[in-house]
Amino acid sequence: MKRYLEIGKIVAVQGLKGEVRVEPWCDSGDFLCEFDTLYFDKGNTPLEIVRSRVQKNIVIMKIKDIDTIEQAQNIRNKILYMDREDVELEEGAYFVQDLIGLSVIDADNGTNYGKLCEVSFTGANDVYHIKDEDGKIRLIPAIPDVVLETNITDGIMKIHVLEGLFDEN
Repeated sequence: MKRYLEIGKIVAVQGLKGEVRVEPWCDSGDFLCEFDTLYFDKGNTPLEIVRSRVQKNIVIMKIKDIDTIEQAQNIRNKILYMDREDVELEEGAYFVQDLIGLSVIDADNGTNYGKLCEVSFTGANDVYHIKDEDGKIRLIPAIPDVVLETNITDGIMKIHVLEGLFDEN
């Protein structure tokens, strides 16, 4: 598992004093605002976050030593990373990057449906995209009735296929 995970992207400059607009790549902008330290360069360059706030779907952030519009412009389009050790996840919660690549197995009959390749956030519940060897994508809801076990260490997710879930019609 990677120690440093992508958490957002600097998309624009905000104002004249070096603030930037960050598109959150996490559950919420509020989660992104919890960090005092983020990183550039896949975790190699630490950044002290002076302040941050959510404004609609974006986070306005002030990074230490970025004090002018020109300095802020120079870091536009850079990816921000978080250190996974700075977060304690609730039981049953996972980083999306850890889910990608899991083998999805039928808990009832052992059928391998392929690998989890994408997660969509729908509001009601997440949706997992599973790609089989032929490139066919199947969608499953990330609900307890379907996802029975997630084992990041072994790289396996066991599911129960509800009636009609994989029907072609």
